[in-house]
Amino acid sequence: MDWTLISIILVSAIKTLAIIFGVVLPMVSYTVYAERKVSALIQDRIGPNRVGIPLTLFGGKKDFSFFGLVQPVADAVKLLIKEDFTPNHVNKFYYWLAPVLGVAPALITLAVIPFGSVLNLDPILVPLGNFLGFDLGLGNIPMVIANVDIGILFIFAISSVGVYGIVLAGWSSNSKYPFLGGIRASSQMISYELSLGLSVIPIFLLIGDLNLTTIVEYQIKHGWLILPFGPDGFTLQRFLLWIPMIISFLVFTVAMFAETNRLPFDLPEAEQELIGGYHTEYSSMKFALFFLGEYAAMIAGSSAIVVLFFGAWHLPFIPDGSGGGWLGLFWGMVNIAAFFGKVAVILIFFIWVRWTLPRFRYDQLMKLGWYFFFELALINIFIAAIILAFVP
Repeated sequence: MDWTLISIILVSAIKTLAIIFGVVLPMVSYTVYAERKVSALIQDRIGPNRVGIPLTLFGGKKDFSFFGLVQPVADAVKLLIKEDFTPNHVNKFYYWLAPVLGVAPALITLAVIPFGSVLNLDPILVPLGNFLGFDLGLGNIPMVIANVDIGILFIFAISSVGVYGIVLAGWSSNSKYPFLGGIRASSQMISYELSLGLSVIPIFLLIGDLNLTTIVEYQIKHGWLILPFGPDGFTLQRFLLWIPMIISFLVFTVAMFAETNRLPFDLPEAEQELIGGYHTEYSSMKFALFFLGEYAAMIAGSSAIVVLFFGAWHLPFIPDGSGGGWLGLFWGMVNIAAFFGKVAVILIFFIWVRWTLPRFRYDQLMKLGWYFFFELALINIFIAAIILAFVP
C-alpha cells in the first residue's frame, strides 16, 4: 500500500477541514461580533457584553461575561433551534437550493488562496509514523489547498456564481421585495465584475503569471505591490508602477465591496427599502447560510486583496517554515498567523466603511461602476503597459 499517497490525501483533507471549520466558520462568527462591537463604538454604544460562561448553571454566584465573546455561540444556537418555516407560495426546490448556492462559491474560492508559505510537519508526523509502523514524512507542505495556475481567474469564475443564489432566492420567493433584491444583485454584479477583472491585469502584466503563489513569491523578492519600493532598492520603473498598482488596489477593493453586497453597495438588501431584500422570506438555517455566505465572501475577498497587494503571509525579516525541525514549524505557523492578521485588518476596514458611509442611490451605484471605475481600470492597463514597455 502506498502510504505516501494516503498521507498526501489525508493532509489535503485536513487542510480543507481546518480551513472551513477551524478558520472560516470561527472568523465568520467573530467578524459578526467585531461588526457589532465596532458599530457600537462608532455610535457611542456598548455592544454585546453579556453572553459569557454561565457559572450560575453550575452553582456559581455570578456569570462570567467574558466581554460578550461567547455571543456568536448564542447566535448560532438561536439560528439552529429556530423553526425552519417554508412559505406555501414559494417554489420549494429553488427556494431550498438558493442558500446553498449563496454559501458554496465563497467557500470554494478559498481553496486557491495561499494562506502560508510552507509547513514542515515532520516533527509531528515522523514520530507518529514510527509509532504506527510506516513512514509519514512529507517534508514541506504548501499552505494552499489547490495550487492552480489560474488562481485569480478561478476566484472570479467561482465567486461570480454566488449571484445565482441571490437571484434564485429573489425569484423563488414569489414576493416583490425579494424579487427586486435579486434583480439589483444581478445588475450590480455585471457592473462591477468588469472593473474587478480589469483591475488585476496590470499585476499580470508585471509578473507574467496567474498563479497566486507566484504572485506572492514575486512580492517577497521585490516588495509588496502596494509599496513604491522593495528589497531590491529604488528603480524608476518600480516607482512609476506604484501609480497603476495603487489604482488597481483602489478599484479592486471598491469592486469587492460591490461584489460582496457591502454598504455602500448593499442595495440588494436595503432594509429601509426592501425589508431584507432577497432573504426576506427566509428563516432559521437557510437564512444563516445566506449570512454565512456574505461573511465568507468578505473573508475570501479580503484574502484576495492581501495576496495580490500585501504580500500574503510575508513579513520583512521573518523566515518561512521550510527550514525543518520545530523551529521551521514555528516560523511556518508565524507566517500563517501573519496572513490571517492582515485579513483581519481588511475585515475591520470593511466594517468601518459600512458604519461610516451612507448607502448609494441605485442610479449613483450604476453610474459609478460604468462611468468611472470601468474607464479608470481600462486606462490603468494602458498606463502599466506603457511603463513596462518604455521605462527600464
